[in-house]
Amino acid sequence: MSAHPLTLPETPEARLELPIECQPDISHIITEDDTPVDNLPSEKNQRLLVEPLYSSWKETNPERKFLAAANVGLFYMTKRPPVVPDMMLSLDVEIDPEWWEKEHRSYFIWEFGKPPEVVIEIVSNTVGNEGGDKLVKYAWMKVDYYAIFDPKQQISDEVLRVYELQAGRYIQRQDWKLAGVELGLTLWEGEYEGRQDTWLRWTDAEGKLIQTGKERADLERQEKEAALEKAEKLAAKLKELGIDPELL
Repeated sequence: MSAHPLTLPETPEARLELPIECQPDISHIITEDDTPVDNLPSEKNQRLLVEPLYSSWKETNPERKFLAAANVGLFYMTKRPPVVPDMMLSLDVEIDPEWWEKEHRSYFIWEFGKPPEVVIEIVSNTVGNEGGDKLVKYAWMKVDYYAIFDPKQQISDEVLRVYELQAGRYIQRQDWKLAGVELGLTLWEGEYEGRQDTWLRWTDAEGKLIQTGKERADLERQEKEAALEKAEKLAAKLKELGIDPELL
């Protein structure tokens, strides 16, 4: 007697929807404790890793949904405390409209149906265990890429390390490309929000820096000013030749 094939729901969202009685009990879980945990340099770099993705990267593919978040709990088991990465990127997901509800306030892997593709940790001291316990946990969660930014080289002689998941284990990449998500990482010397430093930033698949909203606005203003200056010089030249530019 042949077995009947299993018929799956048409959409991934429907496949992930569990009956209420089968959903995990999260009443005991603390999603946030309101304890400040970050220093000023880390907080600024977290923002620099999140904002440009929404300001500029989204413009190149406006239909693609994603979640970029900083310092948000990443829950992978109901009976374990979360990991709180400095930054994470998850593709093809949406935040639930009822995002103030407890089950939607953090990144529960069972709610989103998948782990994030990218997790980034910024080393600010020697006790974060970014190269040890966290590396093991992110691999176990099947996070595709894990980057460790160690600006003061507190746990390694490398300022930036990028790992890619291969056969369930992290292998350190020789470059900083994240080909699977069409992104890359780079170290950038420059000024951000009034502070000159070495910052960790995103690049696109071709290695071009992904701009912040301010950088885009500044560039557009400069281009407009250059075009206006060019038009004024042309008008002045025409007048020298006895030609009224208003009549052209």
